[in-house]
Amino acid sequence: MNLNQLLIDKFNDSISNNIKLSNYSWFNLGGHAEFFFKPKNNAELIDFLKDNKKYKLNITTLGAGSNTLIRDNGVKGVVIKLGPNYSNINLLNKQTLEIGAATLDKKIANFAKENGIGNFEFLSCIPGSIGGAVVMNSGCYGNDISKILISLKAIDFKNCVEREISHKEIKFFYRGTNLPNEIIITSVKLRGINKSSEEIGKKQLELIQKKKLSQPSQIKTCGSTFKNIIGKKQAWELIKETGCDQLKEGDASISKKHCNFFVNNGNAKSADIEKLINKVKQTIKKKTGVDLELEIKIIGDKKKV
Repeated sequence: MNLNQLLIDKFNDSISNNIKLSNYSWFNLGGHAEFFFKPKNNAELIDFLKDNKKYKLNITTLGAGSNTLIRDNGVKGVVIKLGPNYSNINLLNKQTLEIGAATLDKKIANFAKENGIGNFEFLSCIPGSIGGAVVMNSGCYGNDISKILISLKAIDFKNCVEREISHKEIKFFYRGTNLPNEIIITSVKLRGINKSSEEIGKKQLELIQKKKLSQPSQIKTCGSTFKNIIGKKQAWELIKETGCDQLKEGDASISKKHCNFFVNNGNAKSADIEKLINKVKQTIKKKTGVDLELEIKIIGDKKKV
């Protein structure tokens, strides 16, 4: 019996093969996953990870796809994306939430508003899910995940058990953490401060309006492409000043509204986006000496799967 049949026989509708990944990226780009696994719960996820010690499939985790460029050749091995049972919010007390890792950030912001918990307003402007937001310490407008995270629960590929990791065990930095790649976050605990829902709503609306004025919407993009460098000009300023905002590659271009947003105009390939990223990076390095670091994640194989 081949591996495909073995996995389907055991995990049924939780696993599929040769799944089109462009449906799972905000760029609407990308090839196919060799295997695509959406575990229903921790038991099923742990069972799969234990079995995979024998199969030795390469594991790639995927969140909401809001900051991920998936290569045209797809992803060899298995792509794991947490199923809908990981999208939930529980109110632990007046200031604390326990949240499934697949829950969208905007949903968390709205839940916090309804329950009078402040300091979550910035999440209404962060695309994607909370698991990915924790890994990259997402933030905007003076706030980030490190300021509200108490702890997280995660399952590691090696030991295949869920464990809790506290805030103090994590090193946070600008748009990143020292969390290992070989874990899958299953839930997080966040703490805010008590405020009136009216006050929270006002702040939330203010941030959303600010974002709408400065960032493009209703286009195929994955948000900020490059990280800003503390103490230097912002990435968009470097792109603008070096003339890189006029660059194109195939049907990939740079947003006129915010030139740190790279865009699939409808017929681009992932390779076009990646070539444009590299062209901008190399031009800025040559003209300014600044070596920009990616904020988006690029996954998949350069050679055909």
